[in-house]
Amino acid sequence: MLTTAKYRPESTGWFTSTRTNNGNQCVEVRFDGDAVLIRDSKYRRNPEHRLDDEPIITVAAAEWMTFLAAVLGRHPLSRLRTALGAETGADGHTTLRHGVTTLVYTPGEWRAFVDGARDGEFDRVPVTA
Repeated sequence: MLTTAKYRPESTGWFTSTRTNNGNQCVEVRFDGDAVLIRDSKYRRNPEHRLDDEPIITVAAAEWMTFLAAVLGRHPLSRLRTALGAETGADGHTTLRHGVTTLVYTPGEWRAFVDGARDGEFDRVPVTA
C-alpha cells in the first residue's frame, strides 16, 4: 500500500530564520507537503532578474532533515547521503548545491540560517497516524 508521509507544518509561505537581521538577504525556506523548497532572497532584489528564472532547490523532507543534521554537526558531511550539499569557501561564503542548482550565501546569511536550524525553526516533523 502506497502512502504519503505527512509533516507538520503541512505547508508554509516562504520564511527565514528569526536570527536574520532584515529579511532581505537570507536563506528562505518553504514547506509544501513532503517537499522543502530553498531559495536566496537576494535574487528577488535585483530588478534585472526574472522571477521565472529564480533558482529554487526542492528536496524531500527526509533529505532536508538529514541535511540539517549534517549542517548542525550531527552527521559528518563527508558521509552525507543526499544530493543536497553545502560547502563553505575560504572567503566564508557558503554554496548550497542540489543537482545543477547553486545558491550562494554570505557568512552572515549562513550563520543566521544555522542558528535558526539549531533552534529547530526549519524542522519537518513527521505526523504519526
